[in-house]
Amino acid sequence: MHLLHQRGPLHHLPDTPQAYDAVLADVVEQALARLTPEGSLEHPDGVDDIGDTSLGVTSLLALAWRRGRDPRLPEAVRRSLAFHLRERVYREDNPGYPNLKVRNSGLPYARYTLAAGAHPVGDWPSTVWALLQAVNLLDATDGRDGPDGLVEDAQRAELLGVARGYWSWLTEATFFNPQEAGNQAIGCVVGGLMLARHLPGPEAEPVRARAMRLYADEIRARRVRDRGALLPPEHGGAYDNNYGPISLSFLAQAHRVSGEPVFAEDGDTLARYLDARLTNGGFDTGGPRYSEQHSGFESVLGLRYFGARIGSDLGRYRGDTRWARHARNPDGGVDGHFAWMLVWQIQDRTPWHRTPSPDPARHQLRSGTVSVAFDSRLTPALIEAAGTYYLPAAVRRRHGFGPVTDGFLLCRPMGEVRVRDVRADGLAAKLVTKPVVGRDHVLRHVRSLYVTDGTRLWVTVAVERLDGAPYLLCGLPYAADDGDRVRRVAEGEMVSAGGLRLTHPAATGPEHFDARGELTQEQAAFALAADPRGYGNPDEGWRHLVSSTALEADPAPGAPEGLHVFAVRYGPGGAFAPVLEAAGEELTVRAEAFTAVLGPAAGDDRGEPALTLRR
Repeated sequence: MHLLHQRGPLHHLPDTPQAYDAVLADVVEQALARLTPEGSLEHPDGVDDIGDTSLGVTSLLALAWRRGRDPRLPEAVRRSLAFHLRERVYREDNPGYPNLKVRNSGLPYARYTLAAGAHPVGDWPSTVWALLQAVNLLDATDGRDGPDGLVEDAQRAELLGVARGYWSWLTEATFFNPQEAGNQAIGCVVGGLMLARHLPGPEAEPVRARAMRLYADEIRARRVRDRGALLPPEHGGAYDNNYGPISLSFLAQAHRVSGEPVFAEDGDTLARYLDARLTNGGFDTGGPRYSEQHSGFESVLGLRYFGARIGSDLGRYRGDTRWARHARNPDGGVDGHFAWMLVWQIQDRTPWHRTPSPDPARHQLRSGTVSVAFDSRLTPALIEAAGTYYLPAAVRRRHGFGPVTDGFLLCRPMGEVRVRDVRADGLAAKLVTKPVVGRDHVLRHVRSLYVTDGTRLWVTVAVERLDGAPYLLCGLPYAADDGDRVRRVAEGEMVSAGGLRLTHPAATGPEHFDARGELTQEQAAFALAADPRGYGNPDEGWRHLVSSTALEADPAPGAPEGLHVFAVRYGPGGAFAPVLEAAGEELTVRAEAFTAVLGPAAGDDRGEPALTLRR
């Protein structure tokens, strides 16, 4: 089976002006065929996320008019805009909406679903989306090139008044960002900044100033730290595979329209974080709202804009290419949801940066087709080698990669984690040293060496000798590249200097993940989460996993006295028989492609790990 949402890298999509004109031409034909006598451009099957969708298609028609002057479009734009202003602007409070600060304000808002009282929790983001569709339409009809006959002055003035009202409802009548969703909150700020450009000076500055205050006080001040980076919070967590790149697009647009350095700085931080956690092949997993449901066209602007700024190939991100150009319903028809992202990416001509960053990153090792993404504790969160992706395995409720003794996984640090990056002779290596405490309360230093030649990955882990029959937990083989799709797997290409076995949970139930089954990681995580799918935290649910499919490696033979050393290789190759030698506190590892010398477990005079490497 294939993973449903992670498909082709987003920078594979053509993004020339001609390609975008073809996208708009398709939208135009669909819209003209769909336009109802009342002026609606909503998809006939649309139910949720619908309050802004007709206006979104209208904004795409307006952009197409600006680019091609199709004579059929002015009437369609006027009729569909009139429909939104007449039928989709609500001023009476939605029954059951819990986040109002002002009752019966009379301010306009958009509904997530149209029926009164039906699932009103989505009204706040739907109003953000409606504001963004409105300001895009205002941009397209601002007469900068002289009168264009697209809309009447009175109709445009009414739209501007509604956009003002949307902003007031979002920032005065309701609590700001009630879902604690960073992408929605930054989107609201972008709406305010774009709205201010259409207001007279005395009205514009308060809106712009309020947008910047909201960003500083309600978004930036509430950032969440993960892997050394401060990130906009997303549904209670630091990063989400669906919404994180969408936040990056909002930061790109905020910087484009305002020029404020803070948006560039925060976007650079988020982009470098994403770059570090993202595999070379573009696969990623984890998030507080969605774990594998990647976005598509909504991410392009941010990945392209900030990929160029930080000098890395963020476009390798595997998006849902079924949503490659615009939101669509199951029948393939244009939906109108998030249409402003398509508008912005067409307007922005930043080219894709297509080569990796040459700078080493603390939470990443990457070379060629091999990558390791590390979590905040510098334990691998995702390993990629030979096109296969390995997740942290679980044993007795403990998750990670590392030595296991008496069922206890030694990977959680009890003190400072030290890192040394070395590149030499076409090799890239990272040495991670961390103090850990076992059940016996003994403090041990675990030294983990990761070396890659761009095709294979060697992992060597050394620790003071352990009791019993220890083994190295080497990961859960989960998925593999299959062209422009990602295929579920339950095994990987791997060898060990000691014995190697692939185990599967003996017990059944949602807390035991067997990679041979049909459940995806995301589905299993939601099954263990506290709230329903789509509202729970899959990262939190996954942490309740008791056991999983796992690769387990026995100690390497011939380890120096007093040490247990585990040595494995991910990826292709012949025989694997590393030589391990000790000289004082130094450990030398000789494998078929390299020789590495690890300094003392306690590090140098400043405690920093020493590593030398040669081919």
